[in-house]
Amino acid sequence: MNQVITKETQCLGSLDRIPVGEGRQFRIGDTTIAVFRSREGNVYATQAECPHRQGRLADGLNGGTTLVCPLHGWKFNMATGEALLGDCAIKTYRAWTDDAGDIWVEL
Repeated sequence: MNQVITKETQCLGSLDRIPVGEGRQFRIGDTTIAVFRSREGNVYATQAECPHRQGRLADGLNGGTTLVCPLHGWKFNMATGEALLGDCAIKTYRAWTDDAGDIWVEL
């Protein structure tokens, strides 16, 4: 996939850094994000903390497009940020992998 690289677009390294079905936290400049590798092979990026009690979202459970906060069970759609259980949404970022297997995120 051809992507335009800008200062807002960052390579986070190999997809192998994130086990299937898990998330990892990354810092890009002043922004901390959570990046997830779904069991279906998709990559998602969200804000790093739950808006409810600042639970570290990278430690949450994820399946399909659903992310569950590890502290209090709030649920979010990782693709859209929509709240599925809870009363506020989360910020999402465009994320993808290139042909070399590297993760890219657009802030």
